[in-house]
Amino acid sequence: MSDMSMLINGLKVTAEKGAYFERRNPLDGTVATRAPAASPADALMAADAAAEAFRTWSETGPSERRMLLLKAADKLEAKLPQFVEAVAAETGATGMWAGFNVMLAAGMIREAASLTTQIAGEVIPSDVPGSLSMGIRQPAGVVLGIAPWNAPIILGVRAIATPLACGNTVILKGSENCPRTHQLIIEAFAEAGFPAGVVNYVTNAPHDAGAVVEAIVSHPAVRRVNFTGSTRVGRLIAQTCAKYLKPAVLELGGKAPLVILDDADIDDAVNAAAFGCFANSGQICMSTERIIVDAKIADEFVRKFAAKAKSLPLGDPRKPEPVVLGSVIGMSTVEHCNALIDDALAKGAKLACGGKADSTLMPATLLDHVTPKMRIYHEETFGPVKAIVRVRGVDEAIACANDNEYGLSAAVFGRDIARAFNVARKIDSGICHVNAPTVHDEAQMPFGGVKGSGMGRFGGRAGVYEFTELRWITVQTTPRHYPF
Repeated sequence: MSDMSMLINGLKVTAEKGAYFERRNPLDGTVATRAPAASPADALMAADAAAEAFRTWSETGPSERRMLLLKAADKLEAKLPQFVEAVAAETGATGMWAGFNVMLAAGMIREAASLTTQIAGEVIPSDVPGSLSMGIRQPAGVVLGIAPWNAPIILGVRAIATPLACGNTVILKGSENCPRTHQLIIEAFAEAGFPAGVVNYVTNAPHDAGAVVEAIVSHPAVRRVNFTGSTRVGRLIAQTCAKYLKPAVLELGGKAPLVILDDADIDDAVNAAAFGCFANSGQICMSTERIIVDAKIADEFVRKFAAKAKSLPLGDPRKPEPVVLGSVIGMSTVEHCNALIDDALAKGAKLACGGKADSTLMPATLLDHVTPKMRIYHEETFGPVKAIVRVRGVDEAIACANDNEYGLSAAVFGRDIARAFNVARKIDSGICHVNAPTVHDEAQMPFGGVKGSGMGRFGGRAGVYEFTELRWITVQTTPRHYPF
């Protein structure tokens, strides 16, 4: 078990009155972490510290910001063994998933470092003689980042790295499900030498989340909020931000479709589907949730995909034997997925492999012949239970892919690249990959969704636009004529 602290103004602190909460391992219920349960007053202290540090950090040159970010990336990578241990203890995820998180997160920090000299404006032609008219990007202020548990290192880093590169100061609000994992990120930034108050970290008990978030959002110095998590909570965050007129970047739930056209390479599609469906036990915002396959090739695809899914090892990630499927986050996921399985089977779906679980070690499960009358057709499983929908032709495949409230990631498989690309263009999603899985991310790419999957974009220059203020500044270089 880990006892931990928050970081406010460069100091390790406990919560007001010593309040704390416990995070338990989802497999055996043992206490994984005891973390400070911040109050709104604690949250405001973090906002005050970040506001004061912004005065200096916003004027810090790009080379120094780049140097500190590069050091933070190195420090993060050096903590790989600690991340593997913390992720397994707090969320039940595998060492493979923790290692992938560290690798991509370090790349995100280095990409942010490269952006420090790319925060550019433009000179805009003016109709006023002698007016030098400029669009200038400047740091926005204090940025609140709220990160989830499912890809904890990637998404914790994403919440703060680009804002820091842009000259903002940050507060990371850690997930109640993985406070130690998120603390390790903050330790890496502190060890890199970021000045006091530039990077702050608060944790809270689950029942205090709303009050803590609102306290921070209400602070005048807080100018941006970013949140990754469920659509339900994202709506609440958006309402709070709207109340205080604070811009928000929201990356929310998904029901990613994988469209397999009748000319697809079936073996390639099977491999991509297995990765997209079952990486981190399907607990990724981009996870393949609906496999939409043309009826002409559906029997062969389902046969091969079920065989692949059955072969994926399942087990306790804390043991030495390597596994692909570890524990899901908790029994609520098991109960939700079991209910979806019961509903689908009662309404005519066929179980291709797997089935209901009685613990958080859930097997890879495929339900074939899923139709719109079944809950799993519409609802996000966020677990290793996946729906296969059979369609006839391209138009029906596109209609099925778009028949959902979400729109984050998607994928299309087909040998005719022009045809597959045109299908991709017609899918309502922020991200779509042709002949590649729905689960894919790179630090420099514009990442985000449409519809119920959120608004705004993380990554590369898109992130710079989100976390800076665009100002119009003019310099009158010659005497100006006035009408009176």
